[in-house]
Amino acid sequence: MAPIISVTGLSKKYDGGFEALKNLSLDIETGEIIALLGPNGAGKTTLISAICGLVSITAGSVKVGGFDIVDDYRNSRRLVGLVPQEVVLEPFETVINTVSFSRGLFGYPANPALIEQILRKLSLWEKRNSPIKELSGGMKRRVLIAKALSHEPKILFLDEPTAGVDVELRKDMWRVVEELKRDGVTIVLTTHYIEEAEAIADRVAVISAGTILLVEEKETLMKQMGEKQMKIYLQSELHTIPDSLSGFGVSLSSDGLSLLYQYDINADRTGITSLLTALSSAGIVLKDVETSQSSLEDIFVSLVKAQNS
Repeated sequence: MAPIISVTGLSKKYDGGFEALKNLSLDIETGEIIALLGPNGAGKTTLISAICGLVSITAGSVKVGGFDIVDDYRNSRRLVGLVPQEVVLEPFETVINTVSFSRGLFGYPANPALIEQILRKLSLWEKRNSPIKELSGGMKRRVLIAKALSHEPKILFLDEPTAGVDVELRKDMWRVVEELKRDGVTIVLTTHYIEEAEAIADRVAVISAGTILLVEEKETLMKQMGEKQMKIYLQSELHTIPDSLSGFGVSLSSDGLSLLYQYDINADRTGITSLLTALSSAGIVLKDVETSQSSLEDIFVSLVKAQNS
């Protein structure tokens, strides 16, 4: 099956000479949730804006649902719903009119039943007749999502959707995102809350300085690149690491009561058995052992750091 979004050799250079996107290519599959991770200024919002046809591209091509975003703008744009970072809404208009009007902008006839369904799903139905100015910041962001869904898009872009939203509303939003995925909607999100991408994304694309550094299945990425570390708690304080342990690369905590050992979970030999044997031979008594694996955030930071070094 052809990807629902195909970005090929995309570049965007502004008049001042700044190149926000550099020969970027990315395919997004139908029905997946893909997270775009990157530092501020990496090009995430520019990429989304280019796919949605909101900024002109300098080079390359983008197809949405098989439609070229330049040559067939109207059909490609109908497939897309965008929730921007900025909350820009008419303050004196009601919630239901705001969402209904957005549907009309795409040339679709009125559909009160659909609008009610969307508002109920986003817990906005009770606020349907309230002016936007009376809503909390989190509720306003929900209205943005409702607007983006009003014309029944096949693809939903969420640009930092939970910025400034409290924890409870954030959980509700991700519940809605998962429901949309079950309905077959493709979700593309950017977020600074990496734990959210780790929790709900199918794939992760890391972008930095206008370039895609990596695109991978989240689980595969965690398995391939995630280091695991073992913290060994000691029965008695250790002042220095014995020479017999020097080959293992262990580090001693500042209080002398624990050792830290990092290893590759995919290696044929982790070295754990040899390390434990060496500890016993050195007369070091263990109190407890704790293991942990690198998070997606650790992997992201290491990738960006490697590119900038």
